[in-house]
Amino acid sequence: MNHCPGPHGPDTRPVSRRAFLRSAGGGFGMTALAAMLSRDSLLAAENPQSAIHNPQSPNPLAPRQPHFAAKAQRVIFLFMSGGPSHVDLFDPKPDLVRLAGQPIPESFGTFKTRRAVAKNKLLPPCRPFQARGQCGMEISDFLPNIAEHADDLCLLRGCYGDSVTHPESVYLMNNGSILMGKPSLGTWSAYGLGTENQNMPAFVVMPDPAGWVKGGAPAWSNGFLPATYQGTILRGGESPILNLNTPKGVSAQQQLATVELINQLNRGSLPAGEENSELTARIAAYELAFRMQSHAPEVVDISKETAATRKLYGLDEKVTAEFGLRCLFARRMVERGVRFVQLYCGDTNGWDGHSTLDKNHTKLCAQSDLPVAGLLKDLKSRGLLDSTLIVWAGEFGRMPMSEGSNGRDHNPHGFSMWFAGGGVRGGQVIGATDAVGLRAVEERTHAHDIHATILHLLGLDHTRLTYRHNGRAERLTDVAGNVIAKALA
Repeated sequence: MNHCPGPHGPDTRPVSRRAFLRSAGGGFGMTALAAMLSRDSLLAAENPQSAIHNPQSPNPLAPRQPHFAAKAQRVIFLFMSGGPSHVDLFDPKPDLVRLAGQPIPESFGTFKTRRAVAKNKLLPPCRPFQARGQCGMEISDFLPNIAEHADDLCLLRGCYGDSVTHPESVYLMNNGSILMGKPSLGTWSAYGLGTENQNMPAFVVMPDPAGWVKGGAPAWSNGFLPATYQGTILRGGESPILNLNTPKGVSAQQQLATVELINQLNRGSLPAGEENSELTARIAAYELAFRMQSHAPEVVDISKETAATRKLYGLDEKVTAEFGLRCLFARRMVERGVRFVQLYCGDTNGWDGHSTLDKNHTKLCAQSDLPVAGLLKDLKSRGLLDSTLIVWAGEFGRMPMSEGSNGRDHNPHGFSMWFAGGGVRGGQVIGATDAVGLRAVEERTHAHDIHATILHLLGLDHTRLTYRHNGRAERLTDVAGNVIAKALA
């Protein structure tokens, strides 16, 4: 094992290949390597990351250039936790009405599927569908306010996933894998592009205060990426971010002096040539936390918002006030340069309508429909919708058959979601499920395709946005994923 001398004698730490090249041959090996990496646009930090990272910048959240011109500068991901029913909200099926109360036809599914659901009859949608907007997109009466924005929506009706259970499906839609421990979509976006506002995190998460999504915090985890890029939890009230306020009796000057001392000690531990190490990321995190003490409270201070804006988000109505406030926070954050904002709608069970689906969806739609429509309208009026991608999705859909007498079970085989703004061509439907909404059959869209498209709209090539982990160039979409070309404006 090679060792290099330290300031107080021999250094027993192993030497990396790059460090060895730096010290060998007068540095000629390192010079040649740097030239080749620079030629191929691969010059990066000690841990090879994305080619778009600037190795000269010690700030891991510094704004970075995308791979190509971006259509969206930021993302608001509205996650409907629990699995909203596509056949009751966005995917009308006349055959489901015609065959209501009957067993699923022989022509659908495998024998195993038919046998498992033979006792369950087809359940018609709970609400009628109407043609909306100039495009004529059919949307359920469950969502009258979102339906007014049909011409802005790119509706994907051919989505499908890999698991029938909640946590695995939540991870797939958020992290690109049914396995826990992978970096989330918001984390990859922050890693690839940094933040536009150095006083705020690049990636902010707002869970439902009534209960976190099934699967919990790994859904917005940094996984194997540096901790700098993990989602920062934001709540309402006087302390939107826990442990952010300066302790009583400690002045701002004392707080700053403490942060500077800690960072000075940390910088003294940085080996030469390792300016982009995890320790540097920790230093940047301390500095960001200090800056947020002054700036984060202003983001959640809505005292200067007009009465019209409050009404737009439903802040004065008990049913819509809570989710409406978080939607307003999302607008205020993207307005201030936060790169990726994720809102979860629904407590631990959320949209999981195994029984009394009508009652379940009536409650959740009443809570979210007006605020989401208000967010779309507000962004458009402020000229922000064209540069902000809105994503509405759950972890899966629901079965066309009944569970019990009036509920629906999980359905990862076919479901719906939609995009709006941020370089998306609205007023169109892409993909389709079969005649009763059981399986995606036309222009099928996997989570990898959805993620590839979101990254593409942000100016990132999902095949090039990689991170070296355990000897493998990992990426959000693994070895799959295609950009949904029809979705692009």
